[in-house]
Amino acid sequence: MKSRKENPYKEVLTQLIVDIFEKSGNPLLNYKQVAAKLNIQDSDSKVAIADILNDSSKNGQFSQPERGKFKLKQLQVYIIGKVDMTADGSAYIVPEDELEQDIFVAPRKLRQALHGDIVKVHVYDRKKGRKREGEVVEILQRSKTDFTGTIDISKSYAFFLPDDRKMQHDIFIPLDSLNGAKNGEKVLVTIVEWPKNAKNPIGKVKSVLGAKGENNTEMNAILADYGFPLQFPKEVEDAANAISEEISSEEIAKRRDFRDTLTFTIDPADAKDFDDAISFKELENGNYEIGVHIADVSYYVTPESTLDKEAFERGTSVYLVDRVIPMLPERLSNNLCSLRPNEDRLCFSAVFEMDDKANVVDQWFGRTVIHSDRRFSYEDAQEIIESKNGDHATAILKLNELAYILRDRKFKNGAISFESEEVKFLLDETGKPLGVYTKVRKDAHKLIEDFMLLANRKVAEYIGKQGKGKNKLGFVYRFHDTPNPETLTSFSQFAARFGHRLSIKSDKETAKSLNALMMKIEGSKEQNLLTSLAVRSMAKAIYTTKGTSHYGLAFDYYTHFTSPIRRYPDVMVHRLLQFYLDGGTKINVEHYEKMAEHSSQMEKKAAEAERASIKYKQAEFLQDQVGVEYTGIVSGVTEWGMYVEIQENKCEGMVRLRDITDDFYTLDEKNFAIIGQRKKKVYQLGDEVQIKVKKVDLEKRQIDFTLIS
Repeated sequence: MKSRKENPYKEVLTQLIVDIFEKSGNPLLNYKQVAAKLNIQDSDSKVAIADILNDSSKNGQFSQPERGKFKLKQLQVYIIGKVDMTADGSAYIVPEDELEQDIFVAPRKLRQALHGDIVKVHVYDRKKGRKREGEVVEILQRSKTDFTGTIDISKSYAFFLPDDRKMQHDIFIPLDSLNGAKNGEKVLVTIVEWPKNAKNPIGKVKSVLGAKGENNTEMNAILADYGFPLQFPKEVEDAANAISEEISSEEIAKRRDFRDTLTFTIDPADAKDFDDAISFKELENGNYEIGVHIADVSYYVTPESTLDKEAFERGTSVYLVDRVIPMLPERLSNNLCSLRPNEDRLCFSAVFEMDDKANVVDQWFGRTVIHSDRRFSYEDAQEIIESKNGDHATAILKLNELAYILRDRKFKNGAISFESEEVKFLLDETGKPLGVYTKVRKDAHKLIEDFMLLANRKVAEYIGKQGKGKNKLGFVYRFHDTPNPETLTSFSQFAARFGHRLSIKSDKETAKSLNALMMKIEGSKEQNLLTSLAVRSMAKAIYTTKGTSHYGLAFDYYTHFTSPIRRYPDVMVHRLLQFYLDGGTKINVEHYEKMAEHSSQMEKKAAEAERASIKYKQAEFLQDQVGVEYTGIVSGVTEWGMYVEIQENKCEGMVRLRDITDDFYTLDEKNFAIIGQRKKKVYQLGDEVQIKVKKVDLEKRQIDFTLIS
């Protein structure tokens, strides 16, 4: 019996010893040195350490290169990584160290780990030529504990069936935790506990989303799925409602007054929040004073306040097909911080003196008060640009002229123009899609964009160029890295199939030839495909304190300053800029880096939620069109099928390989193709195919096509 009692102690001690070797870089140590590092003085424990080292050097965990001196045979027997579930319930653990190979974990060795969790894995000794395998020993951080899905209630208990295909376990719900949910309804459930040997976790219903298949239910389910709250907590709404609408004369006195300068907003026709305005004035010296005025959110939302904490958690506004989930309550986003016409508004501004060649001769940053004279929609402004007359035509035409020069200069410096068609749905009052159309970006859109880019760049430059080395000012930048050479090479090989040559010798060269490609393919059938592949071969832009440049825009310094109503990083940028304008010098950079990382994650989740809502609307649009034939383009290939995007309405679905019956097809990953094994027929990315809508699963947001050969 004695040895069984010793066992857990031995296991713990073994782990502690392994940790000592791992943390100190696997040096040669004798048992006394290990004991000293563990702060162990008593002789019994020292003997136990010596025994463990001797035993483990016989059974393979340690080696003994010199007598009495040990080291780990394989460093990093334990690895920390992220769980990536597969369809069959097994998983690959993607290590934090990118140079490490993924580790395969069989379903029974996952030990209650779920998709996306950060876990500690014990890695086995690898047999020759086999993939690395291991088992989860500890869950360090759950990726999520809330899931959306359907409730299935029986007499004495209920089960919850998650929508998420990567969530392999149904959740057991006690009847007293149903929170009013009825059988078959869609709900949001949170995992409360998961007993050690239980097959299923135990949860409770957090909120009832409604009947399956209803637009509101499904949109709310998408939001909940990506961790966005469905409403603001009462205390947040109360805090917003408590803010006074009055702007005091003391506050105005502290600011530069633009109320007598021509100022207007240009936004989408259906916009409810206007977070940027432009002012225009001709100066006596022949130059122009152009102000980029941004809603002064940081005046109303102060650090660590209720509103601030909520805005930080959300990180961003979320734009689904039929609704906006704002980062700030409506009282701020659509009222106090919305630059509505004919009302005084507080702003944070970047004001530029520019000459006729769009050179910035002088600049000023600071807090202002404005009074917008006119609210233009993009269509209104576009009409003035095209007809050359209308309200404030002189100002709009001059701004458009300067924007053209800025744009041209940006591309000459190596910026890349990714113009893909943006899909929009025509919805009825219940949110049902009646039609699909693509949004065209014209000069009015680009005019606003170019002045926003100018403000973002100049603010970043102003801070970024101050101080050297240790005295550099800490700041939050929008950083975009240079592309990964391997991904770029495979993209250029793919583009060559369409007859497009790319030169990728240097970053500048790459940008130049990508631009030429984007211009060449505009309006062609492969535009969307090549643009989305080119974007995928680029690095992802992130918020960080560590890098200042933006490769895609060819700016050495870039930040986000112009949308604090809908992006939390812009709020941080406003605060930091004011801090430095007031003479501040030192900030806690690590604190801001953590906040920037969170903002990048939330931005990614918002983009995924938006994509999910588009997929849902595409499925809903094609639901009544089973059997209808379309022309499509092969937009993706996997080992189980090929994705096809319908040319006419940009809806994407899948042709499953098992449904192509004229041959046995397999994936040729290198060439983005699937190939018939006998007749060698090839379907390649970008190929035009005829398809028929076979089946639509609204719940899973899946569309299946069959090929018409």
